[in-house]
Amino acid sequence: MSKHIVAIDLGSNSIRFLKMACATRAFVGEFHKTVKTADGLAQTGLIGEGAIERIVNAIHEAKAVIDFSDATIKAVTTEAIRRAKNGEEILDRIAEQTGVRFEIIDGEAEARYALIAVQNRLQLLGREPNSFMLIDIGGGSTELIFHYGDTTIDRSFQLGIVTLTQRFGELEAIRDAIPEVMQPVKAFCDEVYARYGEVEMFIATAGTPTTIAAMKHGMTYNTYDPEKIHGTVLTLEDLQNQLVQLLAMEVEKRIEIVGVGRDDLIASGVLIYEELYRIGGFTESMVVDDGVREGVAFDECEKSKVLTFEKQ
Repeated sequence: MSKHIVAIDLGSNSIRFLKMACATRAFVGEFHKTVKTADGLAQTGLIGEGAIERIVNAIHEAKAVIDFSDATIKAVTTEAIRRAKNGEEILDRIAEQTGVRFEIIDGEAEARYALIAVQNRLQLLGREPNSFMLIDIGGGSTELIFHYGDTTIDRSFQLGIVTLTQRFGELEAIRDAIPEVMQPVKAFCDEVYARYGEVEMFIATAGTPTTIAAMKHGMTYNTYDPEKIHGTVLTLEDLQNQLVQLLAMEVEKRIEIVGVGRDDLIASGVLIYEELYRIGGFTESMVVDDGVREGVAFDECEKSKVLTFEKQ
């Protein structure tokens, strides 16, 4: 097992790479790109040729930025490939063209990786809540994780910013549909609260929360700094104010803020995020930039340590 891990998370809208030195847990290389994996998936049930090309190109670009040669590669993919009728075929083609073989993980594994990453970040921030609700709003799914001491309850919902936007189109239609489409999320939250009680903290990860946090700090897509994002507190009013600002912007300005390929999706993410405040009964959330790719890297490094120990 290598001393370095390259963790790759192919989501429904973006692909994220992280190289970690296992001995120090230091991030020694990062890359991410919007690839719109799920573009057209809601209508066709298939991953399109354009998405395959974007994913392959992004992997080649990442290899030009990050040295893969001295690392063990762990690549995972989530909801879009899980749902696609041609998912396995797509992964075969990506492997043939890039040498990177992705593993399709289920919602439970996705939630576990996100939790690993967030728990590590909470330690670094000096925060040790007794209980929390963690949300990971993705392109094709949203994961809810409730953590009470030694007990974790999680569920993945087929509700994401890409699929919601493609299904309902206009913002007002999405806004009107949100309470109904998120009723299963509310039922799950109510069930967990009834059994374990309400939680101390609401924590959010993934693109929508981090984008709104970045806007609160006055950052653009190009000036984005994850270290300033970790621990940022967002109120419900922050979300509403930033959404109003985004909708009032010219398209070029919005792209400058949120990045190419995300400007038409961010509003859906904010509406999902807002509803999660209401469902959980929260007035604020804390944002963490770390997510699935960081969780994969930490998990693989931990396995590497165990394997090394067993060999001695």
